Amino acid sequence: MGQFIEIKQQLLILQQDLADKLERIKSHVTSVANTDWSEQAQERENDEVMDALGNEVRRELKLVNLALHRMKEGDYEFCDDCGESINIERLKVLPFTQHCIKCASKRDSA
Repeated sequence: MGQFIEIKQQLLILQQDLADKLERIKSHVTSVANTDWSEQAQERENDEVMDALGNEVRRELKLVNLALHRMKEGDYEFCDDCGESINIERLKVLPFTQHCIKCASKRDSA
């Protein structure tokens, strides 16, 4: 676990950043609508974009939370598909990955 201290800190910072971003998105989407109809139409389009961004942030936050859970359980460094170790350099770059480079490549080509 000692080798993952920096990665854990990176994940915790990312977790907080994503949670903050999600709160900002939620507050934007729930803001009071403009009384002007043309402005409301533009706001609705913006809300659709914000909703899509919110979905992406929630997906990434779920992956970060899962990575932190896997760390706690002691299986963070192991690939979910093949069970082999995930290269530490890959984990530093993509700390919430669940797959070694070989299995990730297979998934991308499928």
